[in-house]
Amino acid sequence: MEKTCLHCHKPLKGRIDKKFCDDYCRNNYNNRLHSEQSNFVRKINNHLRKNRSILAELLPETEDFVKVKRENLIDRGFKFDYHTHTYITQKQQTYIFCYEYGYLSLEQDMVLIVKRKEE
Repeated sequence: MEKTCLHCHKPLKGRIDKKFCDDYCRNNYNNRLHSEQSNFVRKINNHLRKNRSILAELLPETEDFVKVKRENLIDRGFKFDYHTHTYITQKQQTYIFCYEYGYLSLEQDMVLIVKRKEE
């Protein structure tokens, strides 16, 4: 029985365990196989990067924190459903982080934006 390339189905020559005729076929096969997963992950990563850049843009480099209106974040395209982790303080306040930038929801639709200090 002659083995064929998993991508283009041309006959294979060479090693007995060979699955693809060249790198092009191997890459295309694997890209097609993982494209649905990759698109899902890519979409989430794009939201996370955008959220991070919005927080970074609103927090001046010279400040440790800044208060902004929640509406200001929404207007810039911030998606509150996408974040990397949370941090709960001793006072039981929950900061929501997008990488090193985080926020705390305050009263009157205000948000406190902070940046995690490097350790």
